[in-house]
Amino acid sequence: MAVLGAVAFMAQLDFFVVNVALDGIGHSFPGTSVASVSWILSAYAIVFAAVLVPAGRIADHRGRKKMLLSGVALFTLTSAVAAAAPSLGVLVGARALQAVGAAMIVPTSLGLLYPSFPKRQHTLVVGLWAGVGAIAASAGPPVGGLLVTLDWRWIFLINVPVGIATLVAGALLLPEVRQPRGAAVPDAASALALLLAVSLLVLATVQGPGWGWTDLRTVALFAAAALAAAATVERTLRAKAPVIEKRLFAGRQFTAATAALFLFSAGFAIVLLSTALFMQEVWHFSPLRAGVSIAPAPLTSIAFATNAGPIQHRFGRTAPAVTGTLAMALAAGYWIASVHTTPDYWGGMFPGLILVGLAGGLTQAPLFAAAGTLAPERATTGSAVLNMSRQIGSAVGVALLVALTPQATTTGFDHAWSVQASAGIAAAGALLALRPRHTP
Repeated sequence: MAVLGAVAFMAQLDFFVVNVALDGIGHSFPGTSVASVSWILSAYAIVFAAVLVPAGRIADHRGRKKMLLSGVALFTLTSAVAAAAPSLGVLVGARALQAVGAAMIVPTSLGLLYPSFPKRQHTLVVGLWAGVGAIAASAGPPVGGLLVTLDWRWIFLINVPVGIATLVAGALLLPEVRQPRGAAVPDAASALALLLAVSLLVLATVQGPGWGWTDLRTVALFAAAALAAAATVERTLRAKAPVIEKRLFAGRQFTAATAALFLFSAGFAIVLLSTALFMQEVWHFSPLRAGVSIAPAPLTSIAFATNAGPIQHRFGRTAPAVTGTLAMALAAGYWIASVHTTPDYWGGMFPGLILVGLAGGLTQAPLFAAAGTLAPERATTGSAVLNMSRQIGSAVGVALLVALTPQATTTGFDHAWSVQASAGIAAAGALLALRPRHTP
């Protein structure tokens, strides 16, 4: 549990921890534009989302332990390269390869939980694993703020000893799990189509605010993504062993979790970035002060995530997830009403952060636990689909925030928080509409 939790935390933290370091990185490479520096985030987001499902499918076929340890090794090596990057181009390239390693780690770590523990403990361990992800997302800005006070390179350097330790421990402790020999090799055409569909969609979403949503480049990327998505669906329906098998969505629980994760993640991405930006750009907090000010959210997430198992045993999966998504919407409504230009952290920002922590701790565990409703040999692929949904949602959320806040004004942030509230309500609606039907 410690090994699988540590590697998942490391891989997911790096998606969020860099946000507060972009300004410092830009100063280290004179002459670079804001758009160029933003590719440190964009490259990671695009590659991570695109590679998740193919990596998960290959892990099920070739071996989950082998895929996990290979991902940890790649992530650790590229973290060292990023820390020592002599130029922005090297840093962006290292981030893209780092995302490949993360995509090999995250779904495979969840896929290894099921065979590593007895069935009666699955709710507990999946709850802990998902709680680790929620904490990583919420802890990104505070951890980034602390490390940036030393040097932005520490954001990447700190991964190296953690990666080496987990690589050794994983080699000794983790079981190897793979499909039986003779199982069909995943269809290459469907994997390529999915890779193109996701990468083009995320690229268009990331670049849309800068290029303009009606710009020919943005429209062309969305059109190409739609064609690739259509090809993916066609291969899913017709190929012998598609990378995403249609039977994954035969169950209402997994389908509901996939849709809800997309919506919840779009809102949660707005939370994570908007709070840090608002406190720095409107209230003029330092990166360290803004990071520490966000800390109540991950601390609250920890309290609920560590009790995810008992909560699900008592209330089921749907009720906690719906409560969490509505808490995120309530936080947005509170900020719209209470956060103004004049700094008022305790009366304005703080109560909403507690609600956000509640949302992160309650929502993600039951949604990721939906991978456990699939056949055991599809757990890693199912986890990859859920993570892909989350990453695409996060990219959409960030793009919407950027589009709605071109200037650091309270009006722009109010609009973004309105979208956050809508995403939370829509996620709750998807969970309720697709909740499993009870039978006698």
